[in-house]
Amino acid sequence: GTFRTTVRRGGTYLLRIINADMNEILFFGIANHTLTVVASDACYTKQLTRDYIVISPGQTLDCLLHADQSPASYYMATAPYVSGNRVGFDNTTATGIIDYSEEKPSSPAGLPLFPAYNDTAAATNFSYSLRSLNSPEHPITVPQRIRKRIVSTISINLQPCDRIDPNRTCQAPNATRFAASMNNVSFSNPRIDILEAYFYRVPGVFKSNFPDAPPFPFDYTADVLPLDLEAASNRTAVKYVKYNASLEVVLQGTNLVAGIDHPMHLHGYSFYVVGWGFGNFDEERDTKNYNLVDPQERNTIIVPKNGWTAIRFVADNPGVWFMHCHYERHLTWGMETVFIVGSGRGPTQRVLPPPQDMPPC
Repeated sequence: GTFRTTVRRGGTYLLRIINADMNEILFFGIANHTLTVVASDACYTKQLTRDYIVISPGQTLDCLLHADQSPASYYMATAPYVSGNRVGFDNTTATGIIDYSEEKPSSPAGLPLFPAYNDTAAATNFSYSLRSLNSPEHPITVPQRIRKRIVSTISINLQPCDRIDPNRTCQAPNATRFAASMNNVSFSNPRIDILEAYFYRVPGVFKSNFPDAPPFPFDYTADVLPLDLEAASNRTAVKYVKYNASLEVVLQGTNLVAGIDHPMHLHGYSFYVVGWGFGNFDEERDTKNYNLVDPQERNTIIVPKNGWTAIRFVADNPGVWFMHCHYERHLTWGMETVFIVGSGRGPTQRVLPPPQDMPPC
């Protein structure tokens, strides 16, 4: 049955919200109530009060609910946000109910109001209005200078059907299959895990040649793009990073095949979202507008459709860390890479071996 929970008028409740969906960013709200965000991905934020929130697969938000309405029963609900043209999605509405204890539970009168399913401006406005708390009790340390900037396109691609598996059916246009890539590299799953290959120096499993920049610069967000740009190379490419290096990664969306938002997730780290915009990233222009004071700290960020996002972090957690789109279909299509962060000098700064009970790939 429908989930129901009870609140008391005048009370304040902390909602810890996780999007466990596989392929949809969601609007979430409670009819006649506002939500006040106080944390994102387990990092404190300045309070942000809105009629609804936007949350992608893999993201978490901590929100305060003030039970300040007339005692009754109210719907809480989700609805999808989908920006891609001709992209099929589940348009159902998931619901729950909050009941005020002062009144007998009843049927709620109406659903919360959300923007249109494809309202990129509304979704982006929420996502990039968040700021770190950055208080004396909860300070942050944003890298002010960086050792390396990596610019990576994130794209949908089309591959010939026989390039990977001749037995697969072709469901993309012109007898092709869908793929996805970062910097034109569609990630190929290795025969053994990369941590094991790196730690035990097993040759031939991966190559440390993930590009620092797009190999074929073009107008990434143009309305019309040449068809020959839609193909990507297939390989297991990783990026090696020295311990304690300050990194910036600019994730550049493209309009290849179909422009769409991408919720990008990094394992092993929280990062600071220092900049974003629509169109193509311009290093000279856009870095001047970075927020290096109180940027939101996250481990998953929605890169806007036909736009870009810049993140910074210090590589102080040695190991082998996956970066990928949190849309399950894009991950399986190859929109991912791996950061190998090398060991430092201290005893707690070493890459650890795979656990003995780790199952094989």
